[in-house]
Amino acid sequence: MDSMSLISPHHPRAESLRIREKIAAGFRRGIVVPEGLAAHGRGEAFDYLLGEKTTGPAKSAIRAAAALLLLARHPVISVNGNTAALVPGEVAELAEVTGSKVEINLFHRSAARVRKIARWLKAHGASDVLGTDREFYGRIPEIQSRRRIVDRRGIAAADVVLVPLEDGDRTEALRRLGKRVIAIDLNPLSRTAKKADITIVDNLVRAMPLLIKECRRLKNTAPHLLKKIVDEFDNERALHESLEIMLGRLTREGNPPAPT
Repeated sequence: MDSMSLISPHHPRAESLRIREKIAAGFRRGIVVPEGLAAHGRGEAFDYLLGEKTTGPAKSAIRAAAALLLLARHPVISVNGNTAALVPGEVAELAEVTGSKVEINLFHRSAARVRKIARWLKAHGASDVLGTDREFYGRIPEIQSRRRIVDRRGIAAADVVLVPLEDGDRTEALRRLGKRVIAIDLNPLSRTAKKADITIVDNLVRAMPLLIKECRRLKNTAPHLLKKIVDEFDNERALHESLEIMLGRLTREGNPPAPT
């Protein structure tokens, strides 16, 4: 029996359990590594604090991210194992809407895992997946992990990089190389969230469909108006507002009811 079918739609945590099962299935396929399971659990804890919904600050960030992707000359969507497991179809759709390249970039990298992720993405509609051909490998020298390996046709040449579920080292390095970085990160305190140009503090499975929808909505907007949207977005303020929402929920949930 499919484990998804065991999840009752009436369970109060049904959606969270379905997302968790996607990650587990990705692990069984060899797309997700054990460390990715731990990372997902950490993100899930922050999602509880958000109330498991897309907040106002996240919606503002999604709008700015859509505008920046549409303004980009060479946008690239960077994909790791968790992203591939959770939103493969959305990655393909966003790439099609924005004219972005899709590139696999992994901390725990192996040739076999790269091939599995590439096949999975293509099976879900990605027409071309970079980061798989050694002939085009380049490097970001200041990064020590295997995330330093980038495709010369993709991230190496990009002006805007979308980095869902990213690590801080590469975000900082990409910024130093003059690239604009859009992050999707449930932790507003992370180095990735703080160093990115635009951080969407939201669950990837909620943020990606909304980002696609916003890109479609803004597709024919004049460049100067898109630039205005990007320029008016304040990432530090949005992160602070997201943190305030989390703190507010902690305060409300943590206070005992007043005596009657």
